Amino acid sequence: MTAPVPATGEMAAAGIAGTGSAEVDNPRSSLLAGFLGSMFMVLGSFGVGWLAPVSELRRMPLFIWMRTEAPGVALSIVLVAAGGMLLVRAWLRLGQKVRVWGPQSRRVTLAALVAWGLPMMFTVPLFSRDVYAYIGQGRLMVEGFNPYENGISALSNYFQLGADKMWTEAPVPYGQLFLWIEQFVVWATNVQPEACVMLFRLVAVAGVVLCAIYVPRLAELHGVNPHRALWLTVANPLFLTNFIASVHNDSLMIGLALAGLYYSATRREVRGIVLVTLSIAVKPITIVFLPFIGLLWAGKNAGWLRKAAFWALTAGISLALLAAMSLVNGFGFGWINGLSAPGSISIWYAPVGLLGMVVGSLANAFGLDGSVPAGWVFDAGKLLAVGIVAWQIFKGDYDRLMRRLTLALAAVVLLAPIIQSWYVVWLIPLFAVTGIRNDWQVKALYFVVSFFMIYAISDQLDVFPYLQTQDLGFALALARIAAALTALLFALYLIFWDPGTRSLFRKTHEPVVERPVI
Repeated sequence: MTAPVPATGEMAAAGIAGTGSAEVDNPRSSLLAGFLGSMFMVLGSFGVGWLAPVSELRRMPLFIWMRTEAPGVALSIVLVAAGGMLLVRAWLRLGQKVRVWGPQSRRVTLAALVAWGLPMMFTVPLFSRDVYAYIGQGRLMVEGFNPYENGISALSNYFQLGADKMWTEAPVPYGQLFLWIEQFVVWATNVQPEACVMLFRLVAVAGVVLCAIYVPRLAELHGVNPHRALWLTVANPLFLTNFIASVHNDSLMIGLALAGLYYSATRREVRGIVLVTLSIAVKPITIVFLPFIGLLWAGKNAGWLRKAAFWALTAGISLALLAAMSLVNGFGFGWINGLSAPGSISIWYAPVGLLGMVVGSLANAFGLDGSVPAGWVFDAGKLLAVGIVAWQIFKGDYDRLMRRLTLALAAVVLLAPIIQSWYVVWLIPLFAVTGIRNDWQVKALYFVVSFFMIYAISDQLDVFPYLQTQDLGFALALARIAAALTALLFALYLIFWDPGTRSLFRKTHEPVVERPVI
């Protein structure tokens, strides 16, 4: 492995650092701004976050005002939108204040993780209500149902759990490990919604901690500055909101996968396979990692016969572990059927989703069933993704093996008909540890983070039953437009007018720091 390469501005600042100057210029203002943004989101979540219908918080006067009165709902929308974008600005400004990506910047980044992430532990779930589906699925386990064969509608009063209606008949798409976590949380809390949410948040934080540990270690293996990679990942507002505020199990999935990659890359392959298998047992998407771990195990100059042997060995160990877990819970590999559960729809900003929608609309215009050609487009995107994954497995330099893995997973995400913001967060740590240059690459990340923050802020708001209007659909649209405009105006300010951040979105003449990619 190559030695760590200085990150953006590090070589230019080396002389400054040598004279005793601080590596980071007064980060307090950015840390405080991000903390304020996070607190805004906490307060705003009281009015527009997702609460279970049976939640006792609905009876509290503050929650009643913020959720049922138009001024309270409007204030909540503004607080969430402004808070989210203030976090984006704080993250960008924190990166600008770093003179040298050294140990001090690492401490500052970890301080940001705590200062910005800790308040989110107390938000009402924002931008997603999947955590209530987790509660319902845990209840299925506790009450003796097979969650791979039953949706939460098998439960009495399931609608009081707060899960999206699309989960009512859908089988669980999660692996055995996460089923046990769901079962334990529901059993330990006796289905008390807020207690369940807090325990699931602690699980998500465990994934965040794993990322904070293994992102720098993986970056060092690749000659990439570990401190900058840490800032790009764990202080990233998209990372924090999706994993802590939204309580997604993807946090644990990617944290375990990164740990597994690290041990596989440092010749502790069996431990790495076990950790990646546990990641698969949370969400099966990380099965994509296994062929690349087999290549790591086979070694740099391995022939095809040796590669095939280690692919078989890697798959055999992982399959044996998954089979053992399936025998223990008695549900087998039912999660394979669950992979077609909620999420197999299209969305306008996904390239394949947009193309499918256009083709379907054209077919409808000619009196045909537009869903058929749209389905062909979606299937073509999946086939193309499979082809890219296969290409990355079989072709390419050994020294770029983890970058090949990153591109393979990116193909799976970006060629799907729907791209959720937390899918994008799977990719950020992998790109960060294999090198994001300080040119168009990092600027693209800034735009991606800004876009998905704006979309998340306006996408899922628990407000439509409360606005004073006869048309609930119009009320929901009105709330979303208000949230989107608030966030969009803030983003435009950051890009075009903010004297602190606007330079980040423009072409610069700074030398591009090239990094080896392994």
